[in-house]
Amino acid sequence: MLTFSDIYEAMRKEKYSENLQILPKAFLVGVSDYFREKKAFLDKEGDLFSDVAIKSKKKLDNAHTSFRDLLRIRKKKILNLAFVASQVGISKKDFENLLGFEKDLFEALVKALEKAEKNQAGEMNGGGKDVTCKHRLVRFLEDVPEFLDAQGDAVGPFVKAEIANLECEIVEVLEGDKKVEIIDY
Repeated sequence: MLTFSDIYEAMRKEKYSENLQILPKAFLVGVSDYFREKKAFLDKEGDLFSDVAIKSKKKLDNAHTSFRDLLRIRKKKILNLAFVASQVGISKKDFENLLGFEKDLFEALVKALEKAEKNQAGEMNGGGKDVTCKHRLVRFLEDVPEFLDAQGDAVGPFVKAEIANLECEIVEVLEGDKKVEIIDY
């Protein structure tokens, strides 16, 4: 069972760290249970002005604030990761630290940023829709060891289910070998 200290500590670690922090698998369920338990206690408490009730209410309010801050900080980090990923096509190393709904948010952000980039390029080319592919967002279907790209730069290694934004030429080879699935087009 999570406590106020657990929620606050998660927020504090996230706030003072550059990278996304790993949260326990059942963190959201634990937070929900904590909020529900504290609310039930306050609902049962007959005297809402007793010291115990006032302290519990304050602790619940502080936990809500800490949790909202934690999510806000994580969303800001996800925005930054998505921006970097859409611009330079790097592997998303923090992807495994994302919660389920955060992974969906990240993928949607990367897609939206890449689409905006393509639209910008199209408008700059006189509104033509024929923009050449530079990068594709892919999910690895199996582990892939480190390899060299066309410029001789090391790429990878990648683990199964990892998401990466790779050059289209590399994606074509990996897709032909059935090692990746394309997430966006």
